[in-house]
Amino acid sequence: MDVLTRQHYADIVDSWIGKGNIIALVGSRRVGKSYVLKDFIQRHENDADINIIYIDKEKKDFKDIRNKDDLDALIEKSFIKGKHNCILIDEAQEISQFEDSVCNWYTEENTDVLITGSNSKMLSGELATRLSGRHVEIRIHPLTYSEFLQFHNLQDSDASLMTYLKYGGLPGLRKVGLDNEEQVWAYLTSVFNTIMLKDIIERHDIRNIPFLNNLLAFYADTTGKLTSANSISKYMRSQEENVSPNLVLLYRGFYAESFLIDTVSRYDIHGKKLFESNEKVYWDDLGLRNLKAEGSLDSYIEKVLENAVYKHLCFLGYKVHVGVLNAGEVDFVCTKPGKTVYVQVSYVISDENTRQREFGPLEKIRDNHPKFVISATPLLAQRDENGITHLSLREFLKEGL
Repeated sequence: MDVLTRQHYADIVDSWIGKGNIIALVGSRRVGKSYVLKDFIQRHENDADINIIYIDKEKKDFKDIRNKDDLDALIEKSFIKGKHNCILIDEAQEISQFEDSVCNWYTEENTDVLITGSNSKMLSGELATRLSGRHVEIRIHPLTYSEFLQFHNLQDSDASLMTYLKYGGLPGLRKVGLDNEEQVWAYLTSVFNTIMLKDIIERHDIRNIPFLNNLLAFYADTTGKLTSANSISKYMRSQEENVSPNLVLLYRGFYAESFLIDTVSRYDIHGKKLFESNEKVYWDDLGLRNLKAEGSLDSYIEKVLENAVYKHLCFLGYKVHVGVLNAGEVDFVCTKPGKTVYVQVSYVISDENTRQREFGPLEKIRDNHPKFVISATPLLAQRDENGITHLSLREFLKEGL
């Protein structure tokens, strides 16, 4: 099966080639980091000036590459002086002291190093210190809706959108196919179990595995709701699980490190400051979220819609917070250099009460930043109401803001 180019990431990676930085692709397992590397190989393998050295720690051919000495020996063997050497290391954190090797090779003339990792702290500690900012980190997200259509050869439709919201955007589903629901859930279960085992349980020597799973199921059920470690601890005690707020924070941190979830802080729109308590949790992949949730998609569609909008805002390059007003809340305050936008998300706006709930908070914000309401309201054409742009979910997921 040919590798399809994820053009967004191909453009970003190519823009950093030859600029003297280690390029680190980070994201959860099976999110498509390897896919981006393989696409890079496919696009450049016929370039006579480029020598590609590819190490994939998840392949048996490289099982003997356990430490920096093994890695150095393999690279030395394949390195060609006088060519542009591109060293690609997939799941670099599986190699002991890989950072020592990486720090040495990227300083070679006309050499680029691209690494992937499934842990957000891969570039913390010694590697970050030694590089002193000489690396660029690129977050790889699950497939966008437009990419999902391309990967599965689907037409844009309400049915395709619902399939995307149900199964999520892991690229590996292209090979599995979407026709057999049992196989889809089996694949997602396999991915989830691998993340839990390799990136959380084994890495952090977890003993309380039942609570690890129960807390994650809680976050699936409360997607997009404000929670605190204290409130979760009290709830778990009511379920006869005696866990402390500190343990909740510790495990939540492990989920975030492995890119299963993102935690989103609250932002005081009037006071222009972040709150330190109570956050919302959103999932990296909709399919993995739905795997852990109870009930059908219809029963939690609003949570999934809000999560889908959050993820696409992140893909578009925004830093996202939850907006807090003196009276009320705005789903998302989104910022990037030189730009701020406010976003509300609703399933269907069918009456005046719903309209007031979604548009009202935005109307109270007294600044000139763009304001949007995104909904799945049928047959909605983009329109402005009191300076607020109303977008359909499908339009937003395809075209952005």
